[in-house]
Amino acid sequence: MGIDEDRTGHRPHGNTELCDTALGLYEVALRAGRVARAEIAAAPCLIELSLLHPDPWDDLWMRPVPPSAALADLLQPVSREIHERLSLAASLSQALIPLTAVANDNPNLAISVLEGIPAIQSAIDEATTTATDEVLTAQPGSDRPSSSLQAALSNAQTALRRGARIRHIYQHPARYSSAIRDYLAQVPAQHLQVRTTELTVERLIIIDRAVAFIPASADRHTALRIRHPALVSYLIQVYEVLWAQAVPLAENHQAAAPDTPVTAVQHSIARLLTEGHVDDVVARKLGISVRTCRSHIAKLMQTLGATSRTHLGALLVESGIVDAASADDPPSSDAGQ
Repeated sequence: MGIDEDRTGHRPHGNTELCDTALGLYEVALRAGRVARAEIAAAPCLIELSLLHPDPWDDLWMRPVPPSAALADLLQPVSREIHERLSLAASLSQALIPLTAVANDNPNLAISVLEGIPAIQSAIDEATTTATDEVLTAQPGSDRPSSSLQAALSNAQTALRRGARIRHIYQHPARYSSAIRDYLAQVPAQHLQVRTTELTVERLIIIDRAVAFIPASADRHTALRIRHPALVSYLIQVYEVLWAQAVPLAENHQAAAPDTPVTAVQHSIARLLTEGHVDDVVARKLGISVRTCRSHIAKLMQTLGATSRTHLGALLVESGIVDAASADDPPSSDAGQ
């Protein structure tokens, strides 16, 4: 029968499995109605799974248990364990339901810490899929990575399909970002409002005035998801103040007098320079590179005919690009950075 060959190939295996040797012996036992006790030494799993039991008339033989009876016997403890776990889950649910109202009012339980870009993006995606009213965002810097813009475009399209409106606040340099222009071109204008601001803004996302996301670390690899109504309401007020002071993207914003061709970005740079900030600080505050910042300063000097940085400062006040009060203010604490 080849049983002797199978014995030599038997290897340890899981306690819920039957090895090839055991299957062969069990088949023989089912066909013949019994199998010699000496044979089963090569397949102890037959005994462990209660598939064989001693022949009551002859100790040298073992008789097979029908597969259906064996399965019922094996599943009995499993079924009992499942029932016990379901009963435990039901009991815990009944015990904790009265506490849900307390949890909703607890600010500590209404703030979640999200670690890592994938977790942050996943949480934002999840919140966006249920948006039906409005999505508010404030984005720092003058440009955004293509991967971020792709995720933003997908979320925007999801929100729009559910009837939500979208408002974005960028900094002035974003007006000249081809990546951001491409993103905006793919979102229906009737459902989208975009403004830019001179102010340095930190990332802020508010969805349906119910949940907000803000950075929790300088590298933005950690974020807070905020659901507490009072905190969300406060962040909405901050956003509305920024929005009121920002300039619609559709407007060709000129910050200086009509006869002075100075852009909004150059106006922001001029103001920061007169406050005493050095180039790298100005660049960081506006979310642009130092090289781009210095290029704008050079254009300002050329436009106004300045021969030095000191001369530029005087001309900025004289031209009305910045007021004298700003120029007379003492340098801020980061002027030497």
